[in-house]
Amino acid sequence: MRIGVIGATSFIGRCLIPLLTAEAGWEVTAFSRRAQDLQYFRETNPVDWQLLQKVEPSQTREVHPPEKQISHWVCLAPIWGLPEYLPMLSIYGVKHVVAISSTSRFTKCFSSDTTEQALAKRLADGEEHLIAWAKTKEVTWTILRPTMIYGLGSDKNISVIARFIRHFAFFPFPGTAMGLRQPVHVNDVALSCLAALNICETTNRSYNLSGGETLPYREMIGRIFSAIGKSPRFVTFPLWTFRMAVKCLRIIPRFRHLSAAMAERMNQDLIFDHEDAARDLGFSPRPFLLTHEDLPE
Repeated sequence: MRIGVIGATSFIGRCLIPLLTAEAGWEVTAFSRRAQDLQYFRETNPVDWQLLQKVEPSQTREVHPPEKQISHWVCLAPIWGLPEYLPMLSIYGVKHVVAISSTSRFTKCFSSDTTEQALAKRLADGEEHLIAWAKTKEVTWTILRPTMIYGLGSDKNISVIARFIRHFAFFPFPGTAMGLRQPVHVNDVALSCLAALNICETTNRSYNLSGGETLPYREMIGRIFSAIGKSPRFVTFPLWTFRMAVKCLRIIPRFRHLSAAMAERMNQDLIFDHEDAARDLGFSPRPFLLTHEDLPE
């Protein structure tokens, strides 16, 4: 079977591509939006790399069908961007789509930050658009929603915190920071993508993918200190001071995405049950034990 992967250069793609080729033995056509990436990845990954291009819905009958049809697809790119590429999938003869969303569609919809509210809406709209389109095209779908995803030193969660700790040698908290978290490793997410391509019982269903361990935010940060080889050093700030600090940190490019709402959530439980994924996908996530490969260089 040939698999199409959109967003193949993402850090989930770095885990998924070897699973598809080496373990499952499938042929893979990987798509990237950036032409400059194609040559590098063609040299490092034994798959067919193609430039991702938009096809207008009105053009689907005019475009000559590709020689190799692709019935199964995985979208690792932001799900809100998938609708503009759905006509292309139709040309390839799509039958099933596995798409990555996020539990942020639930946790950020009531955020005090309007940017985060907009993100939650984009996630929800992307899911709904895929489901509606699939119904009209008689295409099946599976949506996977990871919680706080980490791994390979390339994520925007644990890796950002690790860089902050290395740079400043402490970590700030507003309050006790005892809100519960379930970090999920990127490789466990990739394994779920592979399972969703294989198991027909997962079609037309959404699954939350939470980590194998539930722990307070404060303890999670402590484990990052330990993984880096530093003793935990916490500093408690009033929330208003934290807001001011975030404004200053946003001047540094690597911390530009930070917001005060992130601090507010440190005292909130963000917990999702993955029982359905365990039953249908064989999802068995690892505990939060960081390795050297999980940390940024």
